Amino acid sequence: MKWIGAILLLAATTWVGFEVARKFKQRPRQIRQWKHALQMLESEMVYGQTPLLEACAYLSKQLHEPTAWFFRSIAEAKSRSTSDFSQIWIDELDRHWAYTALENNEKEILKQFGQTLGQHDLLYQKKQVQLALSHLEMELEEAVGIYHQYNKTVKGLGFLTGLLLVLLLI
Repeated sequence: MKWIGAILLLAATTWVGFEVARKFKQRPRQIRQWKHALQMLESEMVYGQTPLLEACAYLSKQLHEPTAWFFRSIAEAKSRSTSDFSQIWIDELDRHWAYTALENNEKEILKQFGQTLGQHDLLYQKKQVQLALSHLEMELEEAVGIYHQYNKTVKGLGFLTGLLLVLLLI
């Protein structure tokens, strides 16, 4: 009976280590998705002169999850809400943030970007997109570095923590 408990404890701590490592792996991918989304939004706004709601609906069909969920909820929320677009952006960002592997730095970049959406001319909007993209690029470099630095360590730490607990409890 002790061995079954020891195996379960070891499996649980190893699983926790792999889950933390998965988050490290997903963060760079999701930052890339957001960069791609902002580039597509810029194209729709500046070159296609598409209204923001239509652009968000279009992006929700073109992007991968969880970014697509965000743009889908933006398009749906704006159709049933009287708030301005920037407030809807921030509210939906807060609501969807738990489903991402991103950190507060990326959230702050996207919040600041959302506050400018739909309130200025197209040239200024384009500059705001470029600014957000440059900030996200810096976060991407940091996320890739963290992934390479800690990925194997966290997996091993999960296993070794379980092994230590098993040895202490037996």
